[in-house]
Amino acid sequence: MNVLIIEDEPLVARDLRSLLGKLEPTVNILAILGSVAQAKSWFGTNQQPDLILADIQLSDGVSFEILKH
Repeated sequence: MNVLIIEDEPLVARDLRSLLGKLEPTVNILAILGSVAQAKSWFGTNQQPDLILADIQLSDGVSFEILKH
């Protein structure tokens, strides 16, 4: 399973990555992105993930803006 993590707090992102790895050792973390701008750019050049784990409130906006884009 290909997973994208959108989280602007590095410790939380690290914990999510660790937890996912323990729950499903074959999980593939495509990227950890820390902002709406990074995510919009990432989606412009990469394949769709199977699962997105996203913080709602990011440093430069809300993650729903990514979905609108």
